[in-house]
Amino acid sequence: MAFKDQDVSATLAKLNLPQKIKLLSGLGWWHTEPVHEAGIQSMRFSDGPNGVRGTRFFNGVPSSCFPASTGLGSSFDVELAHKVGEALGDECRAKSTHVLLAPTVNIQRSPLGGRGFESFSEDPLLNGAVASAYINGLQSKGVSATIKHFVANDQEFERQVLSPTSINPVSHISLSAECLSASNPFAGEVSERALREIYLRPFQLAVKDANPWAIMTATTGSIKAGLDLEMPGPSVMRGKALERALIAQKVLPRDIDERAAKVLGLLDHARASGIPFNGPEGSVDTPDLRQLLRTAAADSIVLLKNEKGLLPLTNQTKKIAVIGPNAKPAMTSGGGSARLLSTYTVSPLQGILAAAKEVGAEVKYTVGATSHKYLPLLDPLIRQSDGQPGAFMEFWNQPPPGFMKTDPDFNPTLPAPAWSTPTLGSNCIMIDGVDETKVDPVCWIRYSTKFTPDEDGDWAIGINVTGAGNVFLDGKIIIDLSTNPPPVSLFTGSLPPDTRTIVKGLKGGQAYDLEVRIDNSTYAPLSPFPFWGVLRAGAIRDVNPEAAIEEAVAFAKESDVAILVIGLNHDWETEGDDRADMELPGLTNRLVSEVLSANPNTVVINQSGTPVRIPWVNEAATLLQAFYGGNELGNGLADVLFGKVNPSGKLPLTFPKRLEDNPSYPSFGNKGQEAGKVHYNEGIFVGYRSYEIRELDPLFPFGFGLSYSHFEYSDLEVSPISSSGEFAVSFKIRNTGKIGGREVAQVYVSDPESSLPRALKELRGFAKLQLQPGESKSVKVSLDKYALSFYDERDYQWVAEQGSFGVLVGSSSADIRLEGETKLEKTFTWRGL
Repeated sequence: MAFKDQDVSATLAKLNLPQKIKLLSGLGWWHTEPVHEAGIQSMRFSDGPNGVRGTRFFNGVPSSCFPASTGLGSSFDVELAHKVGEALGDECRAKSTHVLLAPTVNIQRSPLGGRGFESFSEDPLLNGAVASAYINGLQSKGVSATIKHFVANDQEFERQVLSPTSINPVSHISLSAECLSASNPFAGEVSERALREIYLRPFQLAVKDANPWAIMTATTGSIKAGLDLEMPGPSVMRGKALERALIAQKVLPRDIDERAAKVLGLLDHARASGIPFNGPEGSVDTPDLRQLLRTAAADSIVLLKNEKGLLPLTNQTKKIAVIGPNAKPAMTSGGGSARLLSTYTVSPLQGILAAAKEVGAEVKYTVGATSHKYLPLLDPLIRQSDGQPGAFMEFWNQPPPGFMKTDPDFNPTLPAPAWSTPTLGSNCIMIDGVDETKVDPVCWIRYSTKFTPDEDGDWAIGINVTGAGNVFLDGKIIIDLSTNPPPVSLFTGSLPPDTRTIVKGLKGGQAYDLEVRIDNSTYAPLSPFPFWGVLRAGAIRDVNPEAAIEEAVAFAKESDVAILVIGLNHDWETEGDDRADMELPGLTNRLVSEVLSANPNTVVINQSGTPVRIPWVNEAATLLQAFYGGNELGNGLADVLFGKVNPSGKLPLTFPKRLEDNPSYPSFGNKGQEAGKVHYNEGIFVGYRSYEIRELDPLFPFGFGLSYSHFEYSDLEVSPISSSGEFAVSFKIRNTGKIGGREVAQVYVSDPESSLPRALKELRGFAKLQLQPGESKSVKVSLDKYALSFYDERDYQWVAEQGSFGVLVGSSSADIRLEGETKLEKTFTWRGL
């Protein structure tokens, strides 16, 4: 029987109970269980949200990296989000992927959340609107979206409790919207009102406007809660455990049928998409895709200050100093499941060099200060013996003679390995991608490459391994982690500090033989699933901190313009760890202050997925927020700096002056919490809603972003509210500047007569439009009943109360240009969507 010839009901009727149960759990990390005897094939899943990794953490096929979600959110551009979704759909098809685990729409309660960069905004409307466009674009290509993580998943603290039974990172996937009406799993921790108005609202919008095929969540009552599929496999909560629940009549056969029918429906959609089952994985790299990546990178940039009109840079700029720890490496994304191996990258330095060449400007670069948590990966500095990028890895199931030898007569000759493979990177998480038919989890590994420094000098080289390991350079041991190996613990997504050494007098451009040998025998037995361990290797030229800042100051003084590129990276912002504070790493703040003193014509670019503290903000006349810009970060940034693109991004997050001002500060992470619980004490007052009600000025408000143009608002009109709560807001915008640009008009609604406490105003709509100099356009933003309502947890219903409502239109939450009002004649209520 071929599944493609059967409808869901007919197929379900022919399955026995064990086969139905088999459908409800995963086969490994990225596939569902097939039922071959019924003609049911295995669907393929892949991580997102800013790229399609494919089926392997280790040795995956390279992918396009799009701007991280806070960057896409800062564009306020639903058309761009739709195009990004379409492109991700093409990438899924190239990797034979049926379901993408994206987008993420969790609200950022705190700047410290490790995965804050993965969601679009602190505001539920913006979050949901961008997500809906993204999903519609993705699903237009026949790929199923999985919106996540349902619900109120906004911190990494106590995310995982280590025990032999809980180490598997289990998720459940609902293949319908029914979980939106499920009981509140956070009773007593987050109020029902906050849940409905803030944390559930992006999911609600996406289900209403885009109908994603799946929703990712985590709960133990999964079958009766309407959750269909447990991933990854092997099963923890399904399989034999579900069979026992059936025997005990805790679950009924009809419950299984309901869940299995949903999985079969998704399988039918996967078949109809034409995406092959168990098909090949490939990359996409076309001129059109590169242009989209570049546009998305530029549109995600927010101009925060341009007090002297230094930007855009002109042809008169002839000497440029590029300085900073984020200038030379390409920080394409945050860390964790969002990180992937990019098809290519363009760093800020590369983008600036190319743009400067076009205008005949000279560029000099120096790092100024370092900011890494781990040493930067070796990737751009390593080649295999045949000249191809990357390294060569060999695996043995028995320890080769003298494999962990460390004495000076080290001999690299070893017997033939059980298996070998080239690899493109130096961050090898070997949870998959190893031929397990040939290599046991307990194994011995050699990683060999040609390491070519790009500068003369002393170099810091560092390693992180699970187990024992040694590092050799040109046959001489430089790091010994076998004589006294570090304590062995189970890898859970966060590595301990790397072990480093300084190698003196390396020559830029000269290739050195670099070899890492790993003994995995003490580590592998700890893992409850096959895991060949972790190897992470990095290097950076060792610099004296004082000398580095002095050189940066000297470069700045002799230049027409200095460009400082600073910020965080995928080590600081990552799944598995929340940040400890909002500070920029290392000596970054001192570097910025001294360069600003040396040359007032300095452009400071901060690159981070979430807010950082900016103590020198009053010293800097020119400041941009770049977020993580994906493959084309460098070109997108250069396009903004040199005026090819007029910046139009707006902050999707409030930037506080200090961490203590954030509304979640008293109850985020380990503050004000009980073990295993999260208390959302700020209620509905998240982000800008809290700053406004407390009359506390942030550093930069929600929705803020400057342009090289100026825009004038006029002619506000608000239509009467219909009986169903719908009304329209109309106005005009005129470009009064000298160059074309794009403006994001934001519509807020206030309810001064509410019977319950409410935010002073809330974003209820927005529009982005292109205007040439002197051009004027009319804008109409349609609003619905949710623009007027609040959730009344006393009666478990939405309420739109009779009375007057303020309508405010502006360029940001703190820059209101037009004000009006409208009136609802009669209170009405409703439940559900």
